[in-house]
Amino acid sequence: MAKKKTKECIIEAADDLFYRNGFEHTSFHDIAAAVGLSRGNFYYHFKTKDDILDAVIDLRMARTRTLLDRWQGEGDTPMARIACFCHILIANMAKIKLYGCPLGTLSNELAKLDHNRQDRAKQLFILFQDWLSQQFRALGCGEKSDEFALHILGRSQGAATLATVFQDEALIRKEVDMMLNWAAQVVEKTQKEKV
Repeated sequence: MAKKKTKECIIEAADDLFYRNGFEHTSFHDIAAAVGLSRGNFYYHFKTKDDILDAVIDLRMARTRTLLDRWQGEGDTPMARIACFCHILIANMAKIKLYGCPLGTLSNELAKLDHNRQDRAKQLFILFQDWLSQQFRALGCGEKSDEFALHILGRSQGAATLATVFQDEALIRKEVDMMLNWAAQVVEKTQKEKV
């Protein structure tokens, strides 16, 4: 495997530190130290913290697209693909208990700071919302698909927040089961209404 380029290492370190410590509480020095760079070498790659934030958002967008493509291939039905989305809470349970959802925590922090990149960070949620909406549309939910997608997305954020607050893995598992049961019920109800 080829050695990672310095810029890629900086972006990955910043992504991790923004997640664990928050954007505001992560300094150039923290990122440079994580990568083992002098400040001068660091500034060669990034001039401002916002430049790094843009690169982190781009990285997360690329990773999200890759994840959604993988789920599209893994799930043989739209409901199975929705389950892939819900099960990410279980797959990332240890990190979520410690730091919350990486998308939610960054978006919340940028909103609190009234940061000019909050609309860029919001695009990560829109990727998930659009993809979930496509799954509900494929299940015949029509115009309610966007509403259902937003509900699942919102509920997953709530579950991640409560898992962090209560440090409870069982809570995450129960919430995932409840999200999937809810999705199955609203799809069934919507399909019956069409008959």
